[in-house]
Amino acid sequence: MQLDEIRAFSADQERGHWFDLADPVTGKATGIRVKLAGPDSVTQNKARLQLADDLSAVADAEGRVTAEQREAARIDSLARCILDWEVREDGNPVSFTHANAVRLLKAASWVQAQIDAFASDRAAFRRAD
Repeated sequence: MQLDEIRAFSADQERGHWFDLADPVTGKATGIRVKLAGPDSVTQNKARLQLADDLSAVADAEGRVTAEQREAARIDSLARCILDWEVREDGNPVSFTHANAVRLLKAASWVQAQIDAFASDRAAFRRAD
């Protein structure tokens, strides 16, 4: 692999890839699609740095962060990796905002798990040859 190939791979990850959320029991598509930035993208790097800043901001005088604060920061960071989506609620499209992305992630732990797994899987962002 050459430097230009590494750069191209990272640039492709920045453009993102679509992921179809699956029902956790049946494995069938839910109809919810999210476009995620890849693990080597600028977007994910910024999300990781912001996570560190967010945890520092909520730490007490001894540097402790509660589990609740840590979880909120983790979800907020994961939401920053979502670039776009196709989500409906009550039959209507839900606008793509950071707040709505956090709301989707807080809906269920299996939603977080699937999105986090895809967002961290470099193989999922490999260009088709």
